[in-house]
Amino acid sequence: MIDIKYLLLILALVFAGCSHVSSIGDSGTTDTDSDSDTDTGPIECNLGEYSGDFEIINYSDVATLAGYTSISGNLTIECPSCTELSELICLTSVGGGLVIDGYYSGGNPGLTNLDDLSGITSVGGLYISRNNALTSLDGLSGITSVGGGLSIGDNRFLTNLDGLSGITGSIGGGLSIDGNDALTNLDGLSGITSVGGNLTIGFCFSGSSGEMSPDGGNPVLANLDGLSGITSVGGGLWIECNYALTNLDGLSNITGSLDGDMSIWYNFALTNIDGLSGITGSVVGRLEFYFNEVLENIDGLSGITSVAGSLRMDDNYALTDIDGLSEITSVGWALEISSSPAITNLDGLGGITSVGKEIWIRHNDNLFDCETCDLLDQLDYVPNTINIHDNRNDTCTPVPANCP
Repeated sequence: MIDIKYLLLILALVFAGCSHVSSIGDSGTTDTDSDSDTDTGPIECNLGEYSGDFEIINYSDVATLAGYTSISGNLTIECPSCTELSELICLTSVGGGLVIDGYYSGGNPGLTNLDDLSGITSVGGLYISRNNALTSLDGLSGITSVGGGLSIGDNRFLTNLDGLSGITGSIGGGLSIDGNDALTNLDGLSGITSVGGNLTIGFCFSGSSGEMSPDGGNPVLANLDGLSGITSVGGGLWIECNYALTNLDGLSNITGSLDGDMSIWYNFALTNIDGLSGITGSVVGRLEFYFNEVLENIDGLSGITSVAGSLRMDDNYALTDIDGLSEITSVGWALEISSSPAITNLDGLGGITSVGKEIWIRHNDNLFDCETCDLLDQLDYVPNTINIHDNRNDTCTPVPANCP
């Protein structure tokens, strides 16, 4: 009969041997650190500047920039396999544009945040577009200056721009916020004081059959209050396809003329544009108001004195008068007032003495033709193209000289 103590001793030796075998790595050597296969140690930020542009299209590309503190050119991230960017933690500046664009990568499906870019403080431009999984820009909170343009577009689940609150002062290029389906406010942009190029909030564009597409708008954006710090715009102003926007009060501190177009299109809840009253002088481009269905007046345009391109007011169904245009004396190309059934007079055009090419006054159910004839009589020169039809017919007495 086997001694019980002897049996216990044998079992103890067996278990000890198994334990020793389990600690042997694949190479046959003893692994004294269970994490040694994956632990590469902290990244040393000692490589300085990477010269030129760099594009990350695969996750393996990220490692190339490990240890660099800056990039002289553009940094583009279009990476369907990227779920994190931890090896970019050393970066503090991008001399060109920081471009995070999911157009060719299926929307960068693995990037839900940009936390690994938290060390960056300055960029030549910032372009965040078509990122289908991105819900926050908080990882960019270290950025304080943008030398070129700033564009946030087509990020379907982005609800706010709070991660950009560190950006202060001037934007060297344009500022564009469009196609962000869940964006409710622009409060994260409150530190910006001037825009060097165009200011674009929403952008409508034509579909394949010519119809306007809402995809470029910000459908739940309720206000523009986050832009109240902006005092000047170097280009044009585009406010399009923002269906929840009721006013433009957040733009009330912008003063001076516009070196570009003013385009106010398809803002179905917009009731007034008083926030534009600081814009004065010339619009060096087009002045266009289309399909703002509940807009009652355009008094906010009372500081504008000339339009270098076309002046068009179409399909603004609640607009009762155009008195806000009373200071305008010249239109460089075409003047059009169409499909505005609540307008009964053209008194707001009383100061215009010059229209360059065309006049279109049509489909205004309550506008008497005599009003149009009076407009033609006040012009120093009657343009070659005059298209007046489907307004409210009447008999003018006496008949104005230029009445068709």
